[in-house]
Amino acid sequence: MDRKILLHEKDIPKKWYNLAADLPTPMLPPLGPDGNPVNPEMLTPVFPMNLIEQEVSPERWIDIPEEILDILYRWRPGPLRRAVYLERYLDTPAKIYYKDESTSPPGSHKPNTAVPQAWYNKQFGIERLTTETGAGQWGSALAFACKLVGLECKVFMVRISFDQKPFRKLMMQTWGANCIASPSTETNAGRAILEKMPDTPGSLGIAISEAIEQAVTDPAGKTRYSLGSVLNHVMLHQTIIGQEAKAQLKSIGEKMPDVVIGCAGGGSNFAGLAFPFTADKINGADIEIIPVEPTACPTLTRAPFAYDFGDTACTTPLLPMYSLGHDFVPPPIHAGGLRYHGMAPLVCQCVVEGLHTPRAIDQIECYEAAITWAQTEGFICAPETSHAVAATIQEAKKAKEEGKEKVILFNYSGHGLMDLTGYDAYLSGKLDRYSLPDEMLEKTEECLKKHPQAEARKSGKW
Repeated sequence: MDRKILLHEKDIPKKWYNLAADLPTPMLPPLGPDGNPVNPEMLTPVFPMNLIEQEVSPERWIDIPEEILDILYRWRPGPLRRAVYLERYLDTPAKIYYKDESTSPPGSHKPNTAVPQAWYNKQFGIERLTTETGAGQWGSALAFACKLVGLECKVFMVRISFDQKPFRKLMMQTWGANCIASPSTETNAGRAILEKMPDTPGSLGIAISEAIEQAVTDPAGKTRYSLGSVLNHVMLHQTIIGQEAKAQLKSIGEKMPDVVIGCAGGGSNFAGLAFPFTADKINGADIEIIPVEPTACPTLTRAPFAYDFGDTACTTPLLPMYSLGHDFVPPPIHAGGLRYHGMAPLVCQCVVEGLHTPRAIDQIECYEAAITWAQTEGFICAPETSHAVAATIQEAKKAKEEGKEKVILFNYSGHGLMDLTGYDAYLSGKLDRYSLPDEMLEKTEECLKKHPQAEARKSGKW
């Protein structure tokens, strides 16, 4: 039995896969404040043109530059592991495999896109990047990437996570980045929020507003903004995960997975594993593909599909996505990376199409799953990753009930060694099974009704 399935370095994927080329029903376009589609030139104050070209590309495959591969070789190809000990504990006929993204220097999947984004910005003549971070994994990854390619990095970290996860801040500082709590007094957006809500825990939407504002107001024009999830080019860079997983399963003669699972906040780690398998489903494969989110921030499972801004200050284009409203301030659950009000438009279109079947799980069940994982497989997972572990356990138990020998594949998106305060809160009995109240969704409808309507278009095949 293979517990660790490894690829040779020569077998690292040389191209990124673009799911947009294969969607049965194309996504709706992003819109400007006037309600008209956004053209690429309108994005140039925020992103360099070489990344904008990837964002709007219709090409199925995009070459990975050799200089980027040279950096990725530090930890890629990543291992595929079989969760033998969890299987035994659950007494399930299912075989459980997981793509281990915790082996990167920052400890998560995030550098898969942080490195390309930093490299492309450097090639374009940019000198510094601004960004936001929730749990701190993205901020750590971009700090790491910027140091390697020679860029300055400034990170606006959601205040509740800034307070809960001090060691993430120290990781960013170790790699040379400037990390500050958001909302801050350094931007107009931050000051406006603090005036209204001085005790706010912050949100990703607020932090995005601050980061974009600092990028676009640089009089020298040498600053750009970098986003760790949601956008098409970010999903693109992450598909190296699923491509490796396919090759690894094939190398041991394993069949196509029956179930593919990933936690979903903005969509990047889920998409990285799921999109290459989504292409197989589009072409007839029988695979259930499950993005898992918290019941406290149920974007895919309870929010409407609508046009909405990606940030609180409404500086981004209007994106077609499931959204809880750009002014949504989530409860301070410990899965900080899963508190975003929206979701990647590519993931949302797959849900509209029926290619993905989202699921929401409360934080108590997720921590229970994380403890089971730690006490069987031995590793301590990130609070975000625990959502994928919890869904995997649900599916393994279902396979036992049905008596079916299923193959379950999930993305182990990051370790939790910097997130032990969340484990402390759980083990101390300070957490509850929080589910977003209905009255919060009423506020969502009020927020979204001002925007153009987004038609949920689909082929009807799934």
